[in-house]
Amino acid sequence: MKHATVWLIAILAASACNRIEQGRDRSDTGKPTVGTRLTPAIRQIDSAVPIDEALRRFRQDLPKQEALRGGLVSREKLVREFVHALEVQDTAALRRMVLSAAEFAWLYYPSSPLSRPPYELAPALMWFQLQGESERGASRLLTERSGRPLQYIDHACSPPRVEGRNRIHSHCELRHLTPVGDTVAERLFGLIIQRDGSHKFVSYANRLD
Repeated sequence: MKHATVWLIAILAASACNRIEQGRDRSDTGKPTVGTRLTPAIRQIDSAVPIDEALRRFRQDLPKQEALRGGLVSREKLVREFVHALEVQDTAALRRMVLSAAEFAWLYYPSSPLSRPPYELAPALMWFQLQGESERGASRLLTERSGRPLQYIDHACSPPRVEGRNRIHSHCELRHLTPVGDTVAERLFGLIIQRDGSHKFVSYANRLD
């Protein structure tokens, strides 16, 4: 089992590195990128380590978080800020609106079903996967949708699911006008976390394949 885990990590590391390189290649075309932050560094993940201990190790270099930092007071405000950031290519704003490693460790992971049986996905591995998907999605957004008016109309998500103190909004679609005036609905971002009246994106994974 231990060898299988190490093998899986090696594949994920190679995949993430490839995504980072894709982001760099696209930045050469003049499009800004959202900086990759695959931190804290993945330490050796042993399947025999209990989840509580794995979480303690993951948190040890991260500041404790009591609340989402820089979140928006409503889902609508978050999506509008996201649209504006894309239109003006504000990568700093895009970074502020998505979960940090510390927020993931202290606020999101503990109540996620993936942290408990039958899954028990280690926090370092789950964060690594989440970041890889988010960075790839951000790179696509900046390449294919940024730097021009998006002509936002509205958005809709599935009914939120409750995970501890979090409400998780999924399957969100954003409606906007195309340059020729057609209305389209697209999944331009992934999950949204709502906690104590504050909203942030869990990731920028999207359907721009």
